[in-house]
Amino acid sequence: MSTPAAEPAPTALSADNPLADVSPLPHRLPPFPDLTLEHCREALLVGMAQQRAEVAAIVGDEEPATFENTVVAMERSGALLRRAQAVFYALSSSNSSDRLREIEREVAPLAAAHSDALRLDPQLFARIDAVHDRVRSGDHGLDPEAVRLVERYHLDFVLSGARLDDAGRERLRELNQQLSRLSTTFGQNLVVATEAAAVLVTDRAQLAGLSDAEVEAAGVAATDRGREGYLLTLVLPSGQPAMAKLHDRELRRRLHEASVTRASSGEHDNGPVAAEIAHLRAVRARLLGFDTHADLVAADQTARTSAAVDELLSTLVAPAVRNARAEGEVLGELAAADGVELAPWDWAYYSEQVRRDRYAVDTTALRPWFELDRVLVDGVFHAARLLYGYTFTPRPDLPGYHPDVRVWEVADAAGEPVGLYLGDFFARDGKRGGAWMSSFVTQSRLMGTTPVVFNVMNVTRAAAGRPTLLTLDEVTTLFHEFGHTLHGLSSAVTYPRFSGTSVPRDFVEFPSQVNEMWALWPEVLDHYARHADSGEPLAREVVAAIEAAALWGEGQATLEYLAATLLDQAWHRIGPDTVVEDPLAFEAAALQEAGVAYDLVPPRYRTTYFQHVFSGGYAAGYYSYIWSEVLDADTVEWFKANGGLTRANGAAFRDKLLSRGGSVDPIGAFRDVVGHDPDPAPLLARRGLG
Repeated sequence: MSTPAAEPAPTALSADNPLADVSPLPHRLPPFPDLTLEHCREALLVGMAQQRAEVAAIVGDEEPATFENTVVAMERSGALLRRAQAVFYALSSSNSSDRLREIEREVAPLAAAHSDALRLDPQLFARIDAVHDRVRSGDHGLDPEAVRLVERYHLDFVLSGARLDDAGRERLRELNQQLSRLSTTFGQNLVVATEAAAVLVTDRAQLAGLSDAEVEAAGVAATDRGREGYLLTLVLPSGQPAMAKLHDRELRRRLHEASVTRASSGEHDNGPVAAEIAHLRAVRARLLGFDTHADLVAADQTARTSAAVDELLSTLVAPAVRNARAEGEVLGELAAADGVELAPWDWAYYSEQVRRDRYAVDTTALRPWFELDRVLVDGVFHAARLLYGYTFTPRPDLPGYHPDVRVWEVADAAGEPVGLYLGDFFARDGKRGGAWMSSFVTQSRLMGTTPVVFNVMNVTRAAAGRPTLLTLDEVTTLFHEFGHTLHGLSSAVTYPRFSGTSVPRDFVEFPSQVNEMWALWPEVLDHYARHADSGEPLAREVVAAIEAAALWGEGQATLEYLAATLLDQAWHRIGPDTVVEDPLAFEAAALQEAGVAYDLVPPRYRTTYFQHVFSGGYAAGYYSYIWSEVLDADTVEWFKANGGLTRANGAAFRDKLLSRGGSVDPIGAFRDVVGHDPDPAPLLARRGLG
């Protein structure tokens, strides 16, 4: 079968392309109703060409390199490309289609080549190097943010191969091209495989244990896909929420196996893709002068070295395994009383029994108190108002990129506009699993821009006329992702390079994990936890029971996270001569060697659906969640010691840390808030690992 000829690349934007100019909508919100995928494709291709022309002008400047004519000029370049990328990559992850995937496969290698064209340009690096030399000599007259910008540009270029010779640069370009294609393939395989792995149930009786609303939602999911019966769609992690409630053990098994085997065979098998990605990353790291890809990544994080990552993880493995096995013994006794041997698909089910019996907590019965809109408006937004004075006004007149998307305008305590917030909460075909935050526009004084940020989740939509109810985990996720949103909204930097969440990967989760904590604080919980039908508040004794039960399950939760983290590290510690023939065997051996192999607790993500590291930005960096949680737990203790959710505490956290983005040393910003270096003790206590 012949391959269709690629469409010719446009050389200029068509007259009707809405991305040609800055959007006239408030805060430069993209004009989604006027945009087509072809507009995006065109703007991406022309945008790359425009930026290369802009960079050529910088390189061709006959004046000696200065901060303004080189580094600031680089910050200003690529405006069209940034607009196009923001829209296209939001759609590719949340509203994909066959045509979009075609464009993505076309554009991904071109984007990698474009990045290399900039980062591997010896003349451009020579100018940046010259500015960097003057900064290091002290002869510059720049403010601290400008100095940091020069340092960051220089490090970005060095880690991207700017010091390689001609042969090395050519080899690096080849590797980046291959990796771009493979990463795109991994992500697209996962979307299709996850949709295909959804579990169809034809007999409603098999859904016993789910609420009427959940059964109705499964019916809606089946109808939406043209299927008869009820469809249990998959979330991205291994554990599926329904397994905590389904009485039918065989259905629990089907759901579990669909989850942990997705994208592991057939046309969309991601095992060989992941192995090739890891191999090429190892080759690239060695080319750049590092022993492994993990070492390359750590060099640009707050951890600095793989040894520092190992030091933290090594303190957690033994107590996590011990606690998980102790939990498994308790659950095994409950399973034995039912005449079965405990299996992975039983864990969540019997764990809920422990919460009910030992702590009088039935988390699966809490959903009526967690209605989506109430959690968002009266919980998440309320906490942001208490701490930061932010208010959120619905803007139904402003369009999102999908009918599900809603828009709010954000103002500060003085009523001054801050930016826009978009929420896209419901699962649908074409949307990758999980939850995340991103931006359409980032804040920058240089560019005169205010932030336009969005959150995406995969909540199952309720049947028509019924409220959408969240699990306790989904409530936590909503608060978490909104923590990233606050990082973006609070940004107050000059240069786009530092805006909002543009911080090291092992620091970016810190503000979001702090924001998780407010979900159960009384002044927040009491404001949103109302029964969807009766309006009754969640009883204080229930909240007390939730808090008392907080440590139950932490062994399993910590172990599944550590297993994924150490699997990520194993894939990215291989040398360039290592070729993995059997990815699943490699995974099993890696977990065994790391001491986290426990059949009853699979990794939070297995290799074939580890989106974070094989098609996201977390390669060799999944450890960042626990690294950031050290900072988070320590910071929450600071909030408690200083009066809790007060405007003064919020102002300190925002002004000294959130607003600074990447413009300051992140650990220094942490120290400015809490007054000391990070202390792991609060984290160990929180997780019962002390």
